[in-house]
Amino acid sequence: MASQQKSLIAFLVGIGVDKGLIDIEKPVSAYIGSRWSKATPEQESAITVRNLLEMNSGLKEDLTFDAPPDTKFFYNTPAYAFLKPILEKASKQSLTILTQLWLTKVIDMHDTAWEQRPTAFADVGNPTGLVTTPRDLALLGQFVLNGGKKSPTGGQLMSKKQLDAIFKPTATNPAYGRLWWLNGSAETVNVGLDSPRRAGQFIQSAPREMLCAMGAQDRKLFIVPSRKLLVIRMGQAASDRNFNEKLWQLLAKAMPSN
Repeated sequence: MASQQKSLIAFLVGIGVDKGLIDIEKPVSAYIGSRWSKATPEQESAITVRNLLEMNSGLKEDLTFDAPPDTKFFYNTPAYAFLKPILEKASKQSLTILTQLWLTKVIDMHDTAWEQRPTAFADVGNPTGLVTTPRDLALLGQFVLNGGKKSPTGGQLMSKKQLDAIFKPTATNPAYGRLWWLNGSAETVNVGLDSPRRAGQFIQSAPREMLCAMGAQDRKLFIVPSRKLLVIRMGQAASDRNFNEKLWQLLAKAMPSN
């Protein structure tokens, strides 16, 4: 899944909040102890769990201090990865077990599992990767369409309040929620330490309401709630860097007008 794993982690954190195990406004150090970053103790203590979810911790990729939290969007995978031990400490269970018990086995994602990543990927500060299939990824999308339930008439696995919070635009990037990309904003901040804001929504030709779980090699889960539409793309990277726009230009022609 590459970085699509982040979007699943957002759901696990939301479920952890529902269970009363996680408070995202608490410092990261409240769960995993101090010295997890290379910032000063004072700087580190200001970084909350929410900051990791919103990619605005203020840390660089090497975990040194760059800016105060809540002031700058930076797509920081090594900082994000600390959400995994936070989940384990809060639940007192391994990431594998809590992922199954809280989500994947419950919604029948039976071909999804955490695995150790190859050294080339593990060295970037995120040593575990999530393996899945297109069918399982569709089930994750259906979980969103069902409003945090396995089925439209099933029990609530994650509260609507927590689900909505995941898809709320953040102050530092209106095109980003909590580890999900959002498509309805008037401006977007891209991946990169010094990425400037650009005018326009994340994918111009796609519906404004679209929610996006994105990963390297052009792995994509697009969700359009009003259409009950899921679009999944896996495999290797597309040769066309403008793939997203061209895909949605074609899909827009195929979709009914109402």
